Amino acid sequence: MELRHLRYFVAVVDDLSITRAAERLNIAQPALSQQIKNLEQEVGTPLLQRFSRGVALTEPGRAFAEEARAILASVERATTRARRIGGGDVGQIRIGFTGSASFHPFVTGAIRDYRALHPEVQVELVEEVTARLLVAFQDRRVDVAFLRPGPGETDHLWAHHLFDEAMVVALPAGHPLAAREAIALPALADEAFIVYPRQNGRVLYDSIMSACAGAGFTPRIAQNAPQLSSVVNLVETGIALAIVPQSMARLATEGVRYRPIAPPAPTAPMVLVREPEPETPHATIFTNLVLSRLNRPE
Repeated sequence: MELRHLRYFVAVVDDLSITRAAERLNIAQPALSQQIKNLEQEVGTPLLQRFSRGVALTEPGRAFAEEARAILASVERATTRARRIGGGDVGQIRIGFTGSASFHPFVTGAIRDYRALHPEVQVELVEEVTARLLVAFQDRRVDVAFLRPGPGETDHLWAHHLFDEAMVVALPAGHPLAAREAIALPALADEAFIVYPRQNGRVLYDSIMSACAGAGFTPRIAQNAPQLSSVVNLVETGIALAIVPQSMARLATEGVRYRPIAPPAPTAPMVLVREPEPETPHATIFTNLVLSRLNRPE
């Protein structure tokens, strides 16, 4: 039994005439009549009473017609839903981002715009460090992510470099260097640093270490912090200073001052990453939205 048999039968029931149903279906009347007979044979009982001017449903025919309509309606709903998911109108997208990315207006703006354009798509936000987001792609736990990968870390994925973000010094409010408009890296040679562990995101760590080495010193690490927000909170305690992406300055804290670094200053890349061939259309739609925003002012 095929869906077309159900559609043919329901059309005959609607018209109570094989002739009129055949005209509406644009098929020959003898062919439709034979299809209905074949259906009755497969069901194993007469579904129609035939008269010279039309047909009437038998009792089994009424029951079959009711179920046939329900099946066709269910198929229509399934088809509509599949098409809407395929077109990106409904479904789910899992967007990953690092803790520092969540403070950048470009990232939050892209997510906001996507939600406004696709209100029926469920957006799941996944905040993790870069290393764990890369594992999340392997485990199919994220569809697309904003992260800061090191060289070679995304070679197996689709990745687009969005921009390089300037890094700044986060200092305790009472620190003597907080009075300066900008700070040259050599001025930090004798300072203690709070750092983001390399295993969580090696590009930030390596960028800071390389910049300091270029300024003639190796940072003295007083404390590691697993999240950049934790780095800022520890700076407020006064135990040390830190170098963080500029967007972290949006984390306004009374006891912390952010100062730009005099050139040459380290930068932090922001990269959009997804699978090369996404399982869901939502990842591609979100990617296109993000890329379209690159030349737009925030």
